[in-house]
Amino acid sequence: MDGRTTVRYLQDYIKRKDYHPELLKDYFLKLSEEVGELSRAMRKGAKAENAQEIKGTIDEEVWDVIYYAIAIANLYDIDLEQVIKVKAEMNQSRYPSSVIFEENR
Repeated sequence: MDGRTTVRYLQDYIKRKDYHPELLKDYFLKLSEEVGELSRAMRKGAKAENAQEIKGTIDEEVWDVIYYAIAIANLYDIDLEQVIKVKAEMNQSRYPSSVIFEENR
């Protein structure tokens, strides 16, 4: 394993693990809850000292926010890799930058 994880893999992993269209509102509520927990961890400056001690830290809460955002994308059958590309192009035209999004990276 090279240590890289693609957005497509994350979507597939989360869809296999946690796909319940009937719970859409619950997924959104969990996302909102996790954003609050992230805010609390940020206020405390709670950063994990190592990968095994992430409980209640910014590290853990960022992942929880990503997890539920991806779970919601899955319920709407959104291809996040495609959306990222399109949105990067939109943002580049609105907010030009010398940093260009590169596909397949």
